[in-house]
Amino acid sequence: MGVINTGSFSNALWPGQKKWFGEVYDTWPVEYLDLFDEESSTKAFEEITGISGFGLFSEKAEMAGILFDEASQAFVNRFNNKTYTSGYIVSLEAIEDNQYDISALGKTSAKGLAFAMRSTKETLAANVYNRAFNATYTYGDGVELCSLLHPLKAGGTFANELTISADLSEASLEQACLDVEGFTDDRGNKIKVIPQSLHIEKSNRFEAMRILDSIMQYDSANHNVNALKAAGFFPGGAKVNHYFTDADAWFIRNKIPAGTGMLYMNRVDKEFAPDNDFDTTNAKFRGRFRCSFGNADPRAVFGSPGA
Repeated sequence: MGVINTGSFSNALWPGQKKWFGEVYDTWPVEYLDLFDEESSTKAFEEITGISGFGLFSEKAEMAGILFDEASQAFVNRFNNKTYTSGYIVSLEAIEDNQYDISALGKTSAKGLAFAMRSTKETLAANVYNRAFNATYTYGDGVELCSLLHPLKAGGTFANELTISADLSEASLEQACLDVEGFTDDRGNKIKVIPQSLHIEKSNRFEAMRILDSIMQYDSANHNVNALKAAGFFPGGAKVNHYFTDADAWFIRNKIPAGTGMLYMNRVDKEFAPDNDFDTTNAKFRGRFRCSFGNADPRAVFGSPGA
């Protein structure tokens, strides 16, 4: 167990120290809320369960009986609200012998703890996408987040990634939009799912701007209309996530019924508390939060790992 003692900040014991740096920097605006819809939680875990609806109507012959259909429970996704903690300890001597503003050991460290908490949440959220094509990380239907083989309860499969992986381009985005518009429910009924926003690693920032924001087709001299813009796709625009780890991968968040897609279960948002140890007289500071990030319905997202 580490303790901030007089040796940890030896410069604080002598005159001549002007400033400290390195523990806290500016942060990007909150990015994990671009990737997930926030839901409050009051339990150790939350479950989101799919429903297999009804199939197409059958023709009934005269005098014949009705062919009754049956809806049933589909795939179950569990969100386990895990606890994340960290803290620091400062010896009484380090506090007493500090020749400067105590903020070097107290207030600044508290800001550093909050910074680390924020970074942890951003990393947890982004990792759901970073692992989207990794078969080690599966969901209620038994496959990874983005897959060519998501099973349908009534039989068959559907894909929420490109059949042939491709880097971000106008052509690959157009194909993705067509694929999303072809989604069905678990009984094969056509459903309305609309691409809302594009999510990218910073390396794709400028390419995404050229593709989505140009009035005309940006890489053509034929003055063709920008079909994606004209059709009203991606009203949420392109959003950079600085915690994505694959420069080639890109994702689309789709509009589906609220509370059934990419979800952030917020059990305990943030908690900070100080304390003192009676035996050692050390000052203790801790931070804690509880949450989970995941997916209930894979139709909420579409992706490509890049070429």
